[in-house]
Amino acid sequence: MPEERLLTMSTFLDTLENPKENSVFYIQEQNSNFIHSFHKLWPDAESEISWASEAFGKYPDAVNFWMGDERAITSMHKDHYENIYCVMSGEKNFILHPPTDLPWIPYQNYPSAVYKEYKPGKWIIEPINETLDSRRITSTPWICIDPLNPDYEKYPEYRNIHNLKVTLRAGDILYLPSLWFHHVTQSHACISINYWYDMEFDIKYAYFKALETLCK
Repeated sequence: MPEERLLTMSTFLDTLENPKENSVFYIQEQNSNFIHSFHKLWPDAESEISWASEAFGKYPDAVNFWMGDERAITSMHKDHYENIYCVMSGEKNFILHPPTDLPWIPYQNYPSAVYKEYKPGKWIIEPINETLDSRRITSTPWICIDPLNPDYEKYPEYRNIHNLKVTLRAGDILYLPSLWFHHVTQSHACISINYWYDMEFDIKYAYFKALETLCK
């Protein structure tokens, strides 16, 4: 997990333009921060995407504001949300794999931990002691391949994936379906807003869970 900090916007922008060594600052709090923390920007963006709300039959669970530079990279993962991703400024680059590619995507268990800066530019990784239903969580399964530089010798099955690449520029919108795997890079000072609509846990989810079980 990344270290979290509470900064003024002016401090964040100064840091973005004058980056610190070994420190990557990225506004990425995924708790509907556009609604809760960026109310002064409300006149500049919608609180929902009307056609998406109509199509999904519900309002978004979360509206998130994102801003960072080209060093902020989101590793490959999937979400249990229908995602409407809108770029306001700059450029976002997505690498996408459909859920049916799960058998070819390698996972590895990593210790549950968080980065901590103990002095400027120097970091340690501290274990996180979490519990869920009285069970201690010591590790988290995560995708262990970099799609920008895949190690085919170590993960030869990754050659079987369906690789889709999408570039979003200012004014573009991407519908990213739930359970699709995605890896994201961006340009300097890219600004985005995304709308998370809760997925339907229907037959498609049941099929995915069955595939997940078969892959274990």
